[in-house]
Amino acid sequence: MTYTQCLDTLTALGHELRGVKFDLEAIQTILARLGNPQTKYPTAIVAGTNGKGSTSAMLASILTTAGYRTGLYTSPHLVRVNERIQIDGEKISDGEFAAGFTEVWQTVECLLEQKALAVRPSFFEFLTATAFLHFARAGIEFAVLEVGMGGRLDATNVTQPRVAVITNIDLDHQQFLGSTLAAIAWEKAGVIKPHRPVISACEHPEAVEVIRRRAAELNASLLEIPEAAKISSIRRLDGHYAFDLSLENQQFDALTAPLMGSFQVKNTAAAVVAAWRLCQEGFSVPATAVVEGLRRTRWPGRLELISKDPWVALDGAHNPAAARVIAAHAQAHWPDRKLRLVYASMRDKAIGEISGILFPLAEELILTRPEQARAATPEEILAASRYRPDRIIIEPDPARALEAACRESSAEDVVLVAGSLFLVGAVKQALVEQRLELESLACRPVGPRLS
Repeated sequence: MTYTQCLDTLTALGHELRGVKFDLEAIQTILARLGNPQTKYPTAIVAGTNGKGSTSAMLASILTTAGYRTGLYTSPHLVRVNERIQIDGEKISDGEFAAGFTEVWQTVECLLEQKALAVRPSFFEFLTATAFLHFARAGIEFAVLEVGMGGRLDATNVTQPRVAVITNIDLDHQQFLGSTLAAIAWEKAGVIKPHRPVISACEHPEAVEVIRRRAAELNASLLEIPEAAKISSIRRLDGHYAFDLSLENQQFDALTAPLMGSFQVKNTAAAVVAAWRLCQEGFSVPATAVVEGLRRTRWPGRLELISKDPWVALDGAHNPAAARVIAAHAQAHWPDRKLRLVYASMRDKAIGEISGILFPLAEELILTRPEQARAATPEEILAASRYRPDRIIIEPDPARALEAACRESSAEDVVLVAGSLFLVGAVKQALVEQRLELESLACRPVGPRLS
């Protein structure tokens, strides 16, 4: 298949939550027929409700800087599917993606014909198998794997990782993972393997207890942040944060979180502790590689600043936990600035709760909808909202929605684009295609408002 044909085939499989199956049988069957490429290199796996992508990107950057040819597998993508599969920060090429995906597809077709697979695999299973195969063919020396959803039965959880990382745990995807923090923590604790180290940045006591119990059952060495890895001297650096980190035999002074927001301090610490633990396991990861690897980290769409006139920031903020940390950042860093919120959401998200967190921040709310079957309409968002600002605009096109916000903003104002990574992706796609120009948009008139 050509690259375009591969994308069309993926699209025909439906969105990522369509056909989700919580078992590892399909992915294991596919990988076995492909020669078990996931066993050809050591891995780290990162689970959590929020922050797992950021943490994965930081750890991969550290390992690349330390001299390891490092694969990084993440989800979802913002603009192009190639973003999910990277080696040393470089996205898989269209040709490489087409070659790998085609081989996986042909393998699946044979397995279906032989009735070795009962049903066609999901969107995510196809991409995960493609990533494992590409990494093996490219001869990587380490792979960092971000869990798609949950952990225990996620398609990424088919290796014996040299270290597992669990970031924060909160309520999300309850229809798949359970309705309590304990149930969700149990699913995420599935990445813990017998006698293998695990790093935990969990905060909720209920989730912490589950992680501790599972680590003890498997005789897995558990390092908790901030107990075993102590964070101190946190200081603010224009939206970023620096801090010191103390481990049992090493001190890291003046580490700087590469991504904006105080919540990134714990994600950064988790990546650093994972790198330090790999060093204890025999990998060569000097402190200089840690510092430089953090400096080189890039992870778009997470409080990403794309303009300063006005100040325009992009963030997924797709669940209440993420919304709370974004709201805290806004209150800490933009307390005296007028804020306009460009918001969209998927229907299966907690729109009511999120609206009560984010909407009160906004002087003006602009509701939009990315081109996704799961996306809620602006009218559906309003119906579910627990709070309505006085000034509301409905603009179905995300690029036009951002333009509307920028036109009424002065250079000192803030425009926050949040609620879904699909919204962030739509904005970035418009920028790539030059359908969106942020320059010279301040103080222009916009359309009628809803009251």
